[in-house]
Amino acid sequence: MVVLRAGNTISADVTLYNKKRTVIRKEIAMEKHMKVPFAREEAAALRAGDYVYLTGTIYTARDAAHKRMYETLQKGGSLPFDIRGNVIYYMGPSPARQGRPIGSAGPTTASRMDKYTPALLDLGLQGMIGKGKRTEAVKQAMIRNTAVYFAAVGGAGALLSKSIICSEVIAYEDLGTEAVRRLEVKDFPVIVVMDSMGNNLYETALEEYRTE
Repeated sequence: MVVLRAGNTISADVTLYNKKRTVIRKEIAMEKHMKVPFAREEAAALRAGDYVYLTGTIYTARDAAHKRMYETLQKGGSLPFDIRGNVIYYMGPSPARQGRPIGSAGPTTASRMDKYTPALLDLGLQGMIGKGKRTEAVKQAMIRNTAVYFAAVGGAGALLSKSIICSEVIAYEDLGTEAVRRLEVKDFPVIVVMDSMGNNLYETALEEYRTE
């Protein structure tokens, strides 16, 4: 569920494009509070540039876990969790300090997962959290499946961990820090970098800069 809170408009102009790269409108990025997992209709309402606070359940998986999940699917097996409507955070935490559910929890580079991501999106993955650009294949899979890509702030792992209230390894424990974890998060801060229409904040920000 997406909740728009009055008075929480972020002062940031965002130019939105349709699939043919024609400007459809300019708008102000919004601050939104969102429950996870979420439906396609809710993903479709998000736009590149929106500031989002996620509350609920998300899963972690990095490249080693993605490789194993992909190979499992290729052999006709099942994933270790129901991916439909869920969000994967590209993150491998540091050891937790005493009294804390998790250590530093900053994002890793999303491109490491690009080879495996379209297959997961086609199975119902609704969102991803990471940092950095994605391939054209990932972008097209996102458009096809009405999914979104969020960015979390790199280098702020200790701060991000404060929004994680529970962490549990649920699969691939042998991978150590790259094991799949189920996280319970509250107001986990992210920004929509790529939306389900194909708008890409990395690209539009540069285009805005060039036209000024």
